[in-house]
Amino acid sequence: MDWTSIYRKIRRADWMLALAVLFLLVLGVLFIYSACYRSDAVPVSSFYKKQIVWAVVGILCFFGLAVIDYNKGKELAWALYASALVLLIVVLVSGKVVYGARRWLDLFGIRVQPSEFAKIATILVLARHLSRPGRNLREARTMFVALLIAAVPFLLILKEPDLGTAAMLLPVTLVMAYVAGVPARAIGLLVVIGIFLLPVGWLGLGGYQQERILVFFDPGRDPLGAGWNKIQSEIAVGSGGLLGKGYLKGTQNVLGFLPRTVAPTDFIFSVIAEETGFLGSALILALYAAVLAAGLRTSLVARDKFGRLVVVGVMTMLFAHVFVNIAMTVGLMPITGLPLPLISYGGSFMVCTMISLGLVQSVYVQRYRR
Repeated sequence: MDWTSIYRKIRRADWMLALAVLFLLVLGVLFIYSACYRSDAVPVSSFYKKQIVWAVVGILCFFGLAVIDYNKGKELAWALYASALVLLIVVLVSGKVVYGARRWLDLFGIRVQPSEFAKIATILVLARHLSRPGRNLREARTMFVALLIAAVPFLLILKEPDLGTAAMLLPVTLVMAYVAGVPARAIGLLVVIGIFLLPVGWLGLGGYQQERILVFFDPGRDPLGAGWNKIQSEIAVGSGGLLGKGYLKGTQNVLGFLPRTVAPTDFIFSVIAEETGFLGSALILALYAAVLAAGLRTSLVARDKFGRLVVVGVMTMLFAHVFVNIAMTVGLMPITGLPLPLISYGGSFMVCTMISLGLVQSVYVQRYRR
């Protein structure tokens, strides 16, 4: 690939998507700094500096993948999927334990979360399976295989335990299957069966996971323990008002009521809402809406079914993360530990999100080819 070809592909890129992503990255760094700020006399944690590094790596992945034909992903899908499963098994055996969970591997001094890479690999394999020419999407076997593809990483991630990340594979699989052409009645039947199996799922949850759900329905059940984060997050969001308290002036965060261990990660939206108010929160939602709109447009102009399904899978995953995280911080859903894409602190999640969006950009760049 010569530089002229690269330049032409970059020119064909979806710049609405690129600019919205870049704005979210910048806001993420700014509010991670704010989430770690205590006072002028106290040194700020280096989290924001690390996030800048991960953002730069993510940007390189984003534009690097934009100029590569996304169909390379189809060729490598099963190999990437198998590699991801191996890493998930390794992390269960010898992964680093943090807060009672085995979710990370230390590779050359860098902490990596294999479950994030497993989500991308699963999307690629599902897209390949569902887009195969001649595939009868009305056969039960087709949907059974799709569910099996998602079930293996789902169970391995659940074992870590990481219910929130594992659960993201469910809407991704169902939406991709629907867009591929699996009958809506079949998908609806699966949803109904899943609802009836919820009591069984409840019994399979860990004690702290059950407590999070119970606290969601009754925050006063443990206001100083499991319910603390939920209560303080709602106070932070509600106290922001229309315009917020100002940058670096969010009292729930600065005074430590919103725990400093989660403010830069799962509850970064609470920091943003307190400091920028309703208008700042609306800006964040508008930027996510721009990313999702760009994804929808890309899915409509994709040159083949595989590309369309990859975009649908990525955008469903992104939407689910945004919806669940924000709903969690405002008290509409139980605490699940899901980060906010492009804004929350975290290397693996940042890079994997940018890789996913790079695939979307590649589908858009390649839209003219036949």
